[in-house]
Amino acid sequence: ETYKAPEFEASEEKTSDENVSHDQTLLTGDHTYRLEDLAYMRSGDKGNSCNVGVIARHPAFLPYIRSALSQQNVGHHFRHMIQDGGKVHRYEVPGIHGLNFVLESSLGGGGIASIRPDPLGKAFGQILGELKLENLPSKEQMINAAT
Repeated sequence: ETYKAPEFEASEEKTSDENVSHDQTLLTGDHTYRLEDLAYMRSGDKGNSCNVGVIARHPAFLPYIRSALSQQNVGHHFRHMIQDGGKVHRYEVPGIHGLNFVLESSLGGGGIASIRPDPLGKAFGQILGELKLENLPSKEQMINAAT
């Protein structure tokens, strides 16, 4: 899967988890990163739902991660795992520059009820980490623009 940054510079995306505006001008460029280059991921089960935490490796990376990881994009990335009716919820984790996703109905019943090879969702973080983010500035440019 590949996410391409919008051609325009301002991110106008609003997600249901936000009460605070994150409107800011995001730089673009010719760099491509996997999400794991910009963030740490950790995942696990919550019954039949999977919880995926994403923590930016540097606070300056978070706006780019937030722009790329909409509920819709994450849902599309895991479309092969989420059963009919399952939803993706995104939550801000401001104290640690992170996002938390809950993927409903994504574990085939969860725990011992599932016949999937990963019934506890431990690999979901690594799966999300492979998502490519394109048309981004260099990491150095992201950090310099934030200071």
